[in-house]
Amino acid sequence: MGIVEIKKLTKHFGGLAAVDGIDLEINESEIRGIIGPNGAGKTTLFNIISGFLLPTNGSVLFQGKNITNLPVHARVKMGISRTFQLTNLFMELTALENTYMGYHKNYRKGLVSQFLHTAKAKNEYREGYQKTMEILEFMGLSTLQNALAKNLPFGHQRMLGLSIALATQPSLLMLDEPVAGMNQEETMTMVELIRKIRDRGITILLVEHDMAAVMNLCEKISVIDYGKKIAEGSPEEIRKDQKVIEAYLGSEEKNHYYA
Repeated sequence: MGIVEIKKLTKHFGGLAAVDGIDLEINESEIRGIIGPNGAGKTTLFNIISGFLLPTNGSVLFQGKNITNLPVHARVKMGISRTFQLTNLFMELTALENTYMGYHKNYRKGLVSQFLHTAKAKNEYREGYQKTMEILEFMGLSTLQNALAKNLPFGHQRMLGLSIALATQPSLLMLDEPVAGMNQEETMTMVELIRKIRDRGITILLVEHDMAAVMNLCEKISVIDYGKKIAEGSPEEIRKDQKVIEAYLGSEEKNHYYA
């Protein structure tokens, strides 16, 4: 049994099936990539798993529990966290303050305790601060802890978004185009960080158009086209799959790095 099991998942928008009967199983501590042409249904699938959309039919299981109809906040508490294609930060807060926000779900003391500054509430604050600093150090952002998010370079903003997701202490981390807009050096740094996150026992599910990064990073890849899963396998298997070549990897422009 995988950490995520998707069964016959379907999502209709009007008469269009954006996701059409997809089955998917993701193993624990795996780095799984989802690829496909624009409009293939990748983002819709991603949004269903993370709870931002409800499916028309089918089911989503997480650690053996049916979460198909659970809201986003309930999935976060269970250990599912995600980043977004567009940087989703509190731009007027510092890197430290942004990351600390991710611990919101872990507060055990109520608002009254926090307001009264009880001993237990203070201990939780100190614990959260320490863990926040550990994440910033891990992400290479500790020297920028007091910098406002709006003043960070784009690559660092993407890493800060990932820091917030890590602060929720996920078992499953969903990354929406984590290297989009990055230069080669930033991409290599992010790829290595994702590997290190997986090595901590966190399962990674990512959607990404940078095929060099996907092929270098993912252990298994699922390919979607017109809402259907058309192939699944290792990077080498996907690279040679005729259906995938015709649907997505066929052009010289997309395939130049395979030469």
